[in-house]
Amino acid sequence: MAALRPGRKTLLPVLCRTFTGRGCQLAPERGTERRDVAPSRISRFCPPRKSCHDWIGPPDKYSNLRPVHFYIPENESPLEQKLRELRQETQEWNQQFWANQNLTFHKEKEEFIHSRLKAKGPGLRAESGQKATLNAEEMADFYKEFLSKNFRKHMCYNRDWYRRNFAITFFMGKVALDRIRKKLRLKQKKTSS
Repeated sequence: MAALRPGRKTLLPVLCRTFTGRGCQLAPERGTERRDVAPSRISRFCPPRKSCHDWIGPPDKYSNLRPVHFYIPENESPLEQKLRELRQETQEWNQQFWANQNLTFHKEKEEFIHSRLKAKGPGLRAESGQKATLNAEEMADFYKEFLSKNFRKHMCYNRDWYRRNFAITFFMGKVALDRIRKKLRLKQKKTSS
């Protein structure tokens, strides 16, 4: 068993790189080259100071995701800190991706509606005076085109999302094992004294 320990230490960085590998660079790289990037502002929601749990805030107005405010215990181990930081990084990555994706979706949808209504005729208002709209069949063309155009981006996102979640699950297992070891050591010390 002792012979396996050095191998485990060399295997750990490889596993970490594999699970947290970037693959397709999505959020920062694609966002910086575009002018229509959604603001990367997380909700101002703040849990009570004496709270000792993670808190889930209200949905972000750009990404529609609920941000998580992670509790940081005073005696946080380095492994627990790495897990928390990985979870925070994944949350920020998710927020940025979906904020940019939603911004692009709404912008392209408005352009599509405007161009279709313009092609239909001179009036952008219906006979009743309300703003003219497209029916479900006409909008289906936009949805199909949007999904086809963003297929590769979504595939890269899904692959990276799975990698990140496997890494988080891996570190959660390591943290759980570390806590069990600490409890067993504490029990052994109590029984030997």
